[in-house]
Amino acid sequence: MQMSVAVNIVNICKSYGDVEALKDITLNINEGEIFGFIGPDGSGKTSLFRILTSLIIPTSGVATVGGYDVVADYKQIRKTTGYMPGRFSLYLDLTVEENLNFYARIFNTSIEENYDLIKDIYVQIEPFKKRLAGDLSGGMKQKLALSCALIHSPRLIILDEPTTGVDAVSRMEFWELLKKMQLRGITIVVSTPYMDEAALCDHVALMQNGKLLAVDKPDNIVNKYKGNLFAVSTNNMHKLLTDLNNLKNTSQIFRFGETIHITSTITDDQLYSNEVYKHLEDAGYQNIGITRIKPVIEDCFLALMDKNVMS
Repeated sequence: MQMSVAVNIVNICKSYGDVEALKDITLNINEGEIFGFIGPDGSGKTSLFRILTSLIIPTSGVATVGGYDVVADYKQIRKTTGYMPGRFSLYLDLTVEENLNFYARIFNTSIEENYDLIKDIYVQIEPFKKRLAGDLSGGMKQKLALSCALIHSPRLIILDEPTTGVDAVSRMEFWELLKKMQLRGITIVVSTPYMDEAALCDHVALMQNGKLLAVDKPDNIVNKYKGNLFAVSTNNMHKLLTDLNNLKNTSQIFRFGETIHITSTITDDQLYSNEVYKHLEDAGYQNIGITRIKPVIEDCFLALMDKNVMS
């Protein structure tokens, strides 16, 4: 097992002209954990990842990987860290094998020398090693990119939305590979737009507009949800969100799949359900369904986003 590394981020800010991409980010990532960043496009995840991989310099603040400063010690950072950007960035006109050999040679190693490290991943695409990277499916491109990021035996790997645009089976397989990598002692930092993947991380950071909204274990974030959550459905879902906006004793209202999630500010569930039912019945709705449910991390994120917008 190789030694993993911790990541320490203190008061990191990054601006592009007048645009503040990162605003005073401070957090610690423990050795050997899977740490997830959750947030919409434009929340600052990619800028932070590029700072940690020494590809861009922060406007202010300090970040270290295994004790190495991401600015002063950039050469060591690149030896220590593997990076898989959100956009497939390998050479489309090279074969699978040629891409992997190219990245291995950059770090003065070879496929044979580190084959054991990438075996779990590479064995799935090795039968296609003579195929051009541009002809691979989304899931196969993903595995090739991960193999290239791992070929120099990094102690930290940073993955920017690695499962975006791939099918559900490939997503599941990819996370199984990440868990195996974690068992090898690699610290894993990953961003994802999929809330179900957040639950697979040891810790998560919720981000919006360059700010941290919360940093904690996924279960702890869910347990801190304030209020009692209900799922509401009716015969006319199109108007429902608007008609619930003036509902009393309600703090949050969000569309969630085929239902509307609303949060009660009172503790009496039956009283609140009756209030909601009467409110909708008086408005002419039929087939009204009101169910008390447990929040998931997406509910927490939406509530935190709403709170951040209002503050």
